[in-house]
Amino acid sequence: MTTLRQRRVGKGTEAAEDQPAEEKNVKPDGKILSDHTGGKLWNIVSTTVGGIVAISLGILTSVYVATLHENDLWFSNIKEVEREISFRTECGLYYSYYKQMIQAASIQQGLHGLVYDNKTESVRTINILERMNVYQEVFLSILYRILPIQQYLEPVYFYIYTLFGLQAVYVIALYVTSWLLSGTWLSGLLAACWYITNRVDTTRVEFTIPLRENWALPFFAVQIAGITYLLRTHLQPVQERLTLMAVFIATFLFSLTWQFNQFMMLIQALALFILDCFDMLPTAKVTWLYIVQISGLLLVCVLQFFNSMILGSLLISFNASVLIARTIQKNLKRGSFLNRLGKLILHVLLVLCLTLLINKFIKKILNLESDEHIFKFLKAKFGFGATRDFDANLYLCEEAFGLLPLNTFSRLSDTLLFYVYVFVLFLMTVTAVIIVFQNLSGSNQVHFMEKMEECTVTLKPDAAYNLIHTVLFGFLALSTMRMKYLWTSHMCVFASFGLCSTEVWKPLLKGIHLYTSQRMHVIKYSIPIITLLYISYKFWPGIMDELSELREFYDPDTVELMSWIKSNTPNTAVFAGSMQLLAGVKLCTGRTLTNHPHYEDKNLRERTKQIYQIYAKRSPEDVYRILRSFGTDYVILEDSICYERRHSRGCRLRDLLDVANGHIMDGLGENEPDLKPSLYPRFCEEIKTNLPSYTIYFTRVFQNKTFHVYKLAKHK
Repeated sequence: MTTLRQRRVGKGTEAAEDQPAEEKNVKPDGKILSDHTGGKLWNIVSTTVGGIVAISLGILTSVYVATLHENDLWFSNIKEVEREISFRTECGLYYSYYKQMIQAASIQQGLHGLVYDNKTESVRTINILERMNVYQEVFLSILYRILPIQQYLEPVYFYIYTLFGLQAVYVIALYVTSWLLSGTWLSGLLAACWYITNRVDTTRVEFTIPLRENWALPFFAVQIAGITYLLRTHLQPVQERLTLMAVFIATFLFSLTWQFNQFMMLIQALALFILDCFDMLPTAKVTWLYIVQISGLLLVCVLQFFNSMILGSLLISFNASVLIARTIQKNLKRGSFLNRLGKLILHVLLVLCLTLLINKFIKKILNLESDEHIFKFLKAKFGFGATRDFDANLYLCEEAFGLLPLNTFSRLSDTLLFYVYVFVLFLMTVTAVIIVFQNLSGSNQVHFMEKMEECTVTLKPDAAYNLIHTVLFGFLALSTMRMKYLWTSHMCVFASFGLCSTEVWKPLLKGIHLYTSQRMHVIKYSIPIITLLYISYKFWPGIMDELSELREFYDPDTVELMSWIKSNTPNTAVFAGSMQLLAGVKLCTGRTLTNHPHYEDKNLRERTKQIYQIYAKRSPEDVYRILRSFGTDYVILEDSICYERRHSRGCRLRDLLDVANGHIMDGLGENEPDLKPSLYPRFCEEIKTNLPSYTIYFTRVFQNKTFHVYKLAKHK
């Protein structure tokens, strides 16, 4: 570290830290040449050590989350059915396709079963590769089949170890991004340590292993690292091309593995658009990044058999609109302050109008309605009118789609992450505002820069991008708790970069007239080291205690249900029930489902609402008719839903169904004036009375403390 500080001393270096200084090496006395050689050697040693630390931290993180998973479930000791049940809700659905591919007679037969699937949705044949992002399961299953590892490693371990291995990629990408921004791997070390110590808020991979975001976020982090490097100045053309290729591959893999990729990349495109408008990024590089996003998404569209939801995405419409608007409006970055401001406002309005027109045109042609539930949810969430829409309310009532809880900030503050983040964010935002005003000042720019010379206010393009990125994803996380993992991981990067950055400490020290080069370097290295020592002292004992805590998977009712289904029902039987439970039924038993948790299809959403009438106030004749229309042989009723207490009144599943059906809700409380009492009692309660009006259609064949299974009569 001492050598690094010495190399940065001096006004010449200070004025142009990133500029090459080869001309100094030709002096005849040979001393500077010797210093340069020593500096290069130190850089090689430092880079090597930094790289080893990055890889080591990545591997340690993988081992850490894998150990937590094992200790929490005793995964190595429980039965296969218990392992599969531990993949809750949609996780079980995705893993079932991996299991299906492994068990297929051949790879070709396995792929055929996915393309022409008639077990995921009864009385329908759907293309799983088109509807869902499961190429990762396909790839892993093929890899498992062709590698000589079957005798040494069970399929489930190959699967979960791959996901835990991706955590290593994730941490290394965060480490590298912070390193690139600050210029020191000490920043990357701090980012990785913050990621680990704030694990509760940065990842949930250890208990939701197959979730799509656990596949996608490591590639998203790699993409951000690639963009950060691409936006550096003085890159050679070959470096730019290779970096663009890496960004494209990461973008493609991110898009391939998560159905919500388009919304995340839309926010990213907005960040690029804002920075380009304020002349804070090179326009040519921004254009290439727009093209990379579009091409990556279109390639995924082709692989997903031209999935219409991708073609109708706002991202494609927005990026196309920006490129079109640029050709229409010329000289956006010339003129006086007010002139440029007016042009920018017109430019933003033009892009917005073009985006809406193009998107509406595409959706009209494709008759696209797959993502309408998302926009209904957003409309209701942000107060643009109350809704009785069942799908929108289903999301609104889930805690994961609510506002970010305040206790998140107290946890992040315990590790000092939140305090440092706010400090760095404030200083960088002030700097960005000054730079924006400077860039928009036009002809006054030179005079303005002369005025600001003493403060030396600078903001490199890569830092500017990461600033806007963290702000926009911060707003997303604050509004929707489930998306916090996109923000908190980048928060670790941004805070650690700021704490080790010249761009933060230099203007701050100059502003309070305490700046010297030596003092700045002492601060930018000593404070991160002190922070690391504090984190280690406070959290190392807790991590050790966590790793020594042993628990065991225990869900005997679900195990009993799955075992009964497998032993007492035909392989062709069709089951109806809650989407979360049915995902487990498919994985554990291979039976056909009426509905499932992958909600990005309008027909499935309508079907799910109909199936859920088993928890509404409907007549046995109506429920029987609905279930039989989907080919149902057995229906599973859950007491935890029928007598739900987890949600408050108005958010229980039965309440959502009552309101959607125009019926008054149960319990004390207000009802909307146009709601009417139902003519029938609640089906899931009344069927247990075994009245003749119910037993003529439904016969109970299984029961335990949690589940009730009824077989439907065939003669009606």
